[in-house]
Amino acid sequence: MSQQTDIPVSGLAGQRNDPSFDGIHDELVWRGLIHVSTDEGELKELLAGPSITFYCGFDPTAPSLHLGNLVQLLTMRRLQLAGHRPLGLVGGSTGLVGDPRPTAERTMNTKETVAEWVGSLEAQVRRFLDFEGGNKARIVNNLDWTGPMSVIDFLRDVGKYFRVGTMIRKETVAKRLNSDEGISYTEFSYQILQGMDFLQLFRDYDCVLQTGGSDQWGNLTSGTDLVRKVEGRSVHAIGTPLITNSDGTKFGKSEGNAIWLDAAMTSPYAMFQFWLNTSDADVAERLRIFTFRSREEIEALEQAMAERPHERAAQRALAYDVTALVHGVDATEKVIAASAALFGQGDLGSLDLATLEAATAELDSVAVSRDGLGIVDLLVASGLSASNSAARRTIGEGGAYVNNAKITDADHVIGEDDLLHGRYLLVRRGKRNLAMIDVA
Repeated sequence: MSQQTDIPVSGLAGQRNDPSFDGIHDELVWRGLIHVSTDEGELKELLAGPSITFYCGFDPTAPSLHLGNLVQLLTMRRLQLAGHRPLGLVGGSTGLVGDPRPTAERTMNTKETVAEWVGSLEAQVRRFLDFEGGNKARIVNNLDWTGPMSVIDFLRDVGKYFRVGTMIRKETVAKRLNSDEGISYTEFSYQILQGMDFLQLFRDYDCVLQTGGSDQWGNLTSGTDLVRKVEGRSVHAIGTPLITNSDGTKFGKSEGNAIWLDAAMTSPYAMFQFWLNTSDADVAERLRIFTFRSREEIEALEQAMAERPHERAAQRALAYDVTALVHGVDATEKVIAASAALFGQGDLGSLDLATLEAATAELDSVAVSRDGLGIVDLLVASGLSASNSAARRTIGEGGAYVNNAKITDADHVIGEDDLLHGRYLLVRRGKRNLAMIDVA
């Protein structure tokens, strides 16, 4: 088994906030999770006092949450561990409208699609929060209070508190107004809907704090302003930083593809590899934001990275912890076993089909017929050897492997029983050159 398995990770239910900090506010600051907030002194005092109710919203604009949402989910979990009560809002109504993007209008999805995605997101949010105990979490859907509201009631009871001059100065709105695309009234109204959410949750649950990404700051403050105007109460907001890589590229994006929390959209193997490939310059920040390791543990990993960077202990800890948080320890152990098995340190036959396919997804793959299972044919067909003579030379030198078994006979033919899941062969030349064979 790979050395990566000796990195421990606790279950969410057993975790607590780091005792080395003077309260949850200081811990959030140290972890880099407060980019902007309402009055810092009041907020710190609020979080240090009796249990409060807070919320974070997630719009169903896709069938899964992604790593940007994971920042919010783990921030919610930290606040809950500190004794506060979370409301996970899934935007059944705001998802029908769409939060304004800086560049162009969103494509509106059907009501049926949005309703289906609401269910998917609710299930994902539930995995990160505790729904039992004195400060148990709740799931809420803003369609429950916006759906029955008439347009006249919306304009009279909510719209009258918003000033157009203030609304058009919001950063995203301003960018869109100054672009060729412009902005529709639909997306322009989004900030009113989000502000109304905070007002409703304040009334129903005495909710006094909202968290979200700092790019949502205009929407967050629309809620704090609305509660102040309508109810005369001061409530708060925290904007977490937008996570970017040290080279300035957008975090969590690879050739335009997000890293999703749904295993069917981003496999546990791909998730693990994403974190394992974190650069040295970024890994300490990622450990603070995305894991529940203590300050002492993280500082020890930073020191190990500085002294022995080739061991990549910090990256392995990060990859294990986050993949286990998102997909569970069992799935993470399978990923590690698959990584080891690819390079001859484990049993490929023990891997389930989904893990095998995910682990080999980036390899060169070629389809062959069941008549072409000679070892020389396989080496040439896979591109691992340029010719029959080169393939025979590789075999003679002891560098040919099929499913991690060394093949020393150039006339060897692979049997049906050797096929992984009745279909696949992993062919290797030397230590690192791999190819996947799909046997038709």
